[in-house]
Amino acid sequence: MTLIELALAFVLEHPAISSAIIGPRTMEQLESQLSSPSIVLDAAVLDRIDELVPPGTNLNTDDAGWSPRSIEKAKLRRRHAR
Repeated sequence: MTLIELALAFVLEHPAISSAIIGPRTMEQLESQLSSPSIVLDAAVLDRIDELVPPGTNLNTDDAGWSPRSIEKAKLRRRHAR
């Protein structure tokens, strides 16, 4: 899977994220993103992403603010129970 497919699959799986915003400029870019909804990331991959960038991490302090329950409670970080 490509990095863009991984990123979009993560966004679509995470309940704290309400939408995936894509902005392809070419048909090739669009086509590279269309498979993302069919990709299912297993719990091990999602857990590894959480290790690399812990939930709730703000890289920009201007982004700090309301913290959804799915960030605070690990069991709520998966849209689908596995």
